[in-house]
Amino acid sequence: MNKKNISSKSRTDFDRLAKMQDSDIDFSDNPEVTPDKFAKAIVRKGLKPVPKKSQITLRIDSDVLKWFKDTGKGYHTRINMLLRAYMEQSLNSGRSKEF
Repeated sequence: MNKKNISSKSRTDFDRLAKMQDSDIDFSDNPEVTPDKFAKAIVRKGLKPVPKKSQITLRIDSDVLKWFKDTGKGYHTRINMLLRAYMEQSLNSGRSKEF
């Protein structure tokens, strides 16, 4: 098999790029990363592994389930997140066995 180098020499003007100021950069095709978006970012490097999920049958009031479904795709994950937040708050406050 004959290996050819298919990449051509870069046509990037590195001298021009090095002289550019931040204000010269066009970010119109990049959405701004707001503090809210940044806070919702998920970084897993160096953290504990995500616990495995278990499939269960759970009875939820119809109006509650409808509300979650109306929030769109991923409502199972949002329900899990709320239950996790409640669990962690209970554990941190020492009320883990109270309801």
